[in-house]
Amino acid sequence: MSRPRRHDPARKTRILDAALDVIAELGIAGTTHRSVAARAEVPLGSITYHFSSLRDLQAQAFARYVESQSAVFKDLFAAVETRADLVEVLVDLVDSGPARHRSAVLGFELHLAALRDPGLRALTQAWTQDSRAVLARFTGEEEAARLDALLEGMILHALLAATPERREMTRAAIVKTLNETER
Repeated sequence: MSRPRRHDPARKTRILDAALDVIAELGIAGTTHRSVAARAEVPLGSITYHFSSLRDLQAQAFARYVESQSAVFKDLFAAVETRADLVEVLVDLVDSGPARHRSAVLGFELHLAALRDPGLRALTQAWTQDSRAVLARFTGEEEAARLDALLEGMILHALLAATPERREMTRAAIVKTLNETER
């Protein structure tokens, strides 16, 4: 006698969120079907039912992450009206290290995986374009690209630093980059 199937409409989303948790904790190289199934508290067969491969699972999880983070990034700048507001948002973005740790780790895991996967590279390029479009509302397009690169580098350094960078130094680097864009 076969068991009746449980209706679980949120299962795929739960699996994607669990995959992101596992990637953030173990890295993309440490992510397996079993680790994701255990984190999502679903049978292993649910993973292979919803995703054709581990790569497919990772790609869909990263797509979910990028969609979410693009919205978060856009929302950060919704109330920005002045240059001082812009600087504060950017400094907070870099300085919020521990609060954003999981998100930042996932972003860098995605970028690293994209070096070898053209599908993920397209996802990172679209994400970068979205982020730069938000920044370009306050600067020009070229300036937004420089500012985006500065922010990514500063966030990476903040993740790796044994001691946090002083907020004043973060502010000075951002202000200098913004000042150079006005010349």
